[in-house]
Amino acid sequence: MLSVAFKEWAVICKALSVGRQSIILRKGGIAESGGTFRPEHDRFWLYPTFVHQQAGGTKPEAAALLHAANAETPAPGRIRFQEYVEVGDVRFVDNLARALSLNEFHIWSPETVTMRFNYRTTGLYVLPVRVYRMPVPFDAIEQPEYAGCKTWVELEPGYDTAGATPVLGDAEDTAIQQRVIRLLD
Repeated sequence: MLSVAFKEWAVICKALSVGRQSIILRKGGIAESGGTFRPEHDRFWLYPTFVHQQAGGTKPEAAALLHAANAETPAPGRIRFQEYVEVGDVRFVDNLARALSLNEFHIWSPETVTMRFNYRTTGLYVLPVRVYRMPVPFDAIEQPEYAGCKTWVELEPGYDTAGATPVLGDAEDTAIQQRVIRLLD
């Protein structure tokens, strides 16, 4: 059973779900303690959010992913889950050039990466992840305590991950993870 969820733009969740994105870049939610993200969990459901999502925040070639994510918007008061991730590593990047060098591994626009990097204090967390997809999505009821600009949500109840399969094959995933780490070392 997995009971932790990670709130992220729906388009980023979509990119992760189809293997177009292999890392999560995170600064933190304003409702988090001290306004700073802490990589507290190494395994979590992707919780697609639609509130702050904007086309200008992603690369132009991600427009189809944004359209697909918006087309899958669940009914009001519901959350749709289909993917969970396992974090392979956690790195804090305090060099903007190094953060921008990860461009091939995500769909954020360079402007969004730069803006998030410079917001409040400089730097971003980089989480190389392996994504697993359930054969069929499932909906959960959105609870009031899930609301707000925060990263982590404790789901009640937790959900079984049996039947999930990796989005990328072992060799491809390993190669990507190694390239990301080499860029960060």
